[in-house]
Amino acid sequence: MDQGLNFIGKSFKRKDGPDKVTGRAAYTQDIRLPNMLVGRVLRSPHPHARIVRIDTAKAKALAGVKAVITAADTKGIKHGFVETPRYPADQSVLAQGKVRHVGEAIAAVAAIDEITAQRALEAIEIEYEILPAVFEPEAAMQPGAPEIHPSHPKVAMKENWANIGGKTETGWGDVEKGFAESDYVREDRFDCQLRTHGYLEPHVTLAHWEAEKLNVWTSSMGAFVKRAKLAKTLDLPFAAVRIHKSYVGGTFGGKIDLYPHEYAAARLAMITGRPVKIVITREEIFQAFRHAQPLIIEVKTGVKKDGTILAQEMKVINNSGAYRGSGVVVIFLAWGFTMTAYRIPNLKFQGYSVYTNLTERAPQRGHGNPKVRFAIESQMDMIAEALGLDPIQIRLKNARDAWEQLPNGDNTHQAGLKDCIKIAAERSGLLAKYGQSRKNPPADTIRRGVGIGISSYMGGTLIYPNGSGVIVKMNDDGSATVLTGAIDIGQGSETVIAQIVAEELGIGMEDVRLISSDTDTTPQDIGAWISGMTYVTGNAARVAAGNAREKLLALGADRLGLEVSELGFGNKSVFAKANPDLKITYRELIAASIATKRGDTVIGEGFWRTMRDEPAHPSLATAKGRWTENYAYSAQVAEVEVDLETGKARLVKALTVHDCGFPINPALVKGQVDGQVSMALGHAFMEEILIKDGYVLNPTWLDYRMPTVHELALSEDVDVITEKYQVGKAYRTKEVGEGLVSGILAAIGNAIYDATGVRLHSTPFSADKILAGLRKIERQKRQAAE
Repeated sequence: MDQGLNFIGKSFKRKDGPDKVTGRAAYTQDIRLPNMLVGRVLRSPHPHARIVRIDTAKAKALAGVKAVITAADTKGIKHGFVETPRYPADQSVLAQGKVRHVGEAIAAVAAIDEITAQRALEAIEIEYEILPAVFEPEAAMQPGAPEIHPSHPKVAMKENWANIGGKTETGWGDVEKGFAESDYVREDRFDCQLRTHGYLEPHVTLAHWEAEKLNVWTSSMGAFVKRAKLAKTLDLPFAAVRIHKSYVGGTFGGKIDLYPHEYAAARLAMITGRPVKIVITREEIFQAFRHAQPLIIEVKTGVKKDGTILAQEMKVINNSGAYRGSGVVVIFLAWGFTMTAYRIPNLKFQGYSVYTNLTERAPQRGHGNPKVRFAIESQMDMIAEALGLDPIQIRLKNARDAWEQLPNGDNTHQAGLKDCIKIAAERSGLLAKYGQSRKNPPADTIRRGVGIGISSYMGGTLIYPNGSGVIVKMNDDGSATVLTGAIDIGQGSETVIAQIVAEELGIGMEDVRLISSDTDTTPQDIGAWISGMTYVTGNAARVAAGNAREKLLALGADRLGLEVSELGFGNKSVFAKANPDLKITYRELIAASIATKRGDTVIGEGFWRTMRDEPAHPSLATAKGRWTENYAYSAQVAEVEVDLETGKARLVKALTVHDCGFPINPALVKGQVDGQVSMALGHAFMEEILIKDGYVLNPTWLDYRMPTVHELALSEDVDVITEKYQVGKAYRTKEVGEGLVSGILAAIGNAIYDATGVRLHSTPFSADKILAGLRKIERQKRQAAE
């Protein structure tokens, strides 16, 4: 995708690369301030208990202890991942009245060193009244289950379920009629394990209160979200809270919301007047922090003989943990991920977010999409086999086309899904390989299988702060300084923004410097979530750079005596298109602007908001309203090997064919693809948080297995180009950071079936489950032979 472009579509080195590989990058853990105190958090040892009494007198009396706080020392202002009239904030910064999960934060201390801080925690006296606990969502829903929170009143008035934090209910058409007209109907149930995010940098927060200003450094996914949450819970004006930039060592969805330790560091700093740093241990993260969303999915689908979907009914149950968290979001998203890839004329959807006595949940890369696609894509293969169709036929029959209007009012625009499916089938040789291990089993115990999964994912939606701004300041020498609130969490945002600015201004990558992610010095930004940075912030950067460019062109036209339409730009100069030797440098133009435009140094501003004509995000309860204007599509093929003796399966090769619009930086796109394949591999085979009675049994990296270089598979990818970049015009590139973790998980499950005949309905795809499936097949064969 060259089209005369100098920077877009090319693999430039990361802007932050040198700092990271040389150790110069300053993470929050690396930041030291004079007179800094150590903060620690006291956590509940019980999954459910009433707090009868807290006595902090002994802790406060210890030498070296500078402050101790409990809920009594807060403003009592609650917060939540979702804060709307229907779903008001439900979580206190420190436990008030009772604790609802093991590890819930109750108190915090600031002391002169780690040992003193630990002694202070041990000196806090708490009397508990133990309450009955419930950990599984279907048990928690039953009438008479231990009440964690009252069921949402909108649900309680219609249904006799307990502990319901929220519900999404939507649909269209006549589902019962669709099933009645179907030639084949099947129902299946799927579920997935609890996983953690796996970021290598632990949570760390440093806070300092100085001159009526709260300065905060914290590992996060968006400075402006953190500022909003801290300002609210501390009852401070936004202007009194500054979130500084620090490098971030991975997030994957786990560092969006406000955490108790962030509040505690800030409040302790305000009380003591000294900087307070709180470093969270890995064990605390496993036991007490937000993890991913484990879903139970029941799906019923009716089709014609040719595989055309006529009706689908889906019920999703989410274990949201002790507080609402993002539970009501993931059940809404499960609906969205259901409707975007396949054409479903009749749909009924119900999603329940259920409170349990486990830690509350947060988004994890894909935010429910891997589980949804695992369920739907597994069932699509089962339907295809029952009807005598191949896996490609049935998907092409139902895949969304370009420019389809979706039931909620969104449009697929230049959707390349069918091209993705066709290319994936051709490149992988799927149809030639499919079923071979079952039809002609080799002599040894190793079976090889192939499977496909497809996916769709949105790129940007209306969640606070809803839009991004960028400022481009031209320097005297023609270079540019870019002010952006975007935070680089490893995805390469600073590099992509620099490429866009360089392209729009006709300057080099080395001429672009970024100041980023500081709430006092940069414009507001949506943050590194909802997969919208490249589209939303990138377009804001394009507008800002274009605004500066138009000012330079106007100055050039005046100085050269030509019309703006007669001018070109590049190499830090404005020149006549008819005579490129007739030119004037940016340095000269900026000097002229300062001299003749009352000191105007040439500054460009740009702002971008997805779905600019939509007043708000869609309803989480009814799914009514626009969701996004930007969908990415993909088809992924997995090849696996399974040892029939041990049941052990491994991913051998992954092929990702994705409609990314166009790649601004192909190397960064490749990195995103490979990272998601690796993450899906962990989901499929290795990762699982093990819990007994609310306590995590494997709270370290030694016990919680994640993929290493020894487990990685060959990962190949193909870009399907459906959009283009033109200087001076809005672009519609598509996300590549989350959606590609989904189809490959389903493809692995389908490939295991192709290799062994064992259909798995839950993750992880463990050796025990595969061996149990093989034994079941053998029993069925023996019974059929009798």
